[in-house]
Amino acid sequence: MFGITVRDHVMIAHSFRGEVFGPAQRLHGATYVVDATFRRPGLDPDGIVVDIGLATRELGEVLGGLNYRNLDEEPDFAGVNTSTEFLAKVIADRLADRVHAGALGENARGLSGITVTLKESHVAWASYERAL
Repeated sequence: MFGITVRDHVMIAHSFRGEVFGPAQRLHGATYVVDATFRRPGLDPDGIVVDIGLATRELGEVLGGLNYRNLDEEPDFAGVNTSTEFLAKVIADRLADRVHAGALGENARGLSGITVTLKESHVAWASYERAL
């Protein structure tokens, strides 16, 4: 399986409901380093997994919809704990929608999967992997 990874970051504010979250139940900020890995079993006709420039652009566009936002105020996330794991899935699904729409080029339709990893710090991160 071949893969390429592109990286960006996003800054959000949010709070959590539930005792398990302790002080994170209060409104707080988070800056995530975001890695998106695109996979396919064989290289495309150009000898690549996907165009890195297009992958970088689309990741930036997806993150732009979240950046500098208080997720507690976003209608898409009403009633949801926007955990790191949950956000990894949201970003992966939004990238998948862009692949299916052709935003990463026609050859990107041959991708088999995406993994999105959000790094909260140098010691903690979460990821979500999905098929395309």
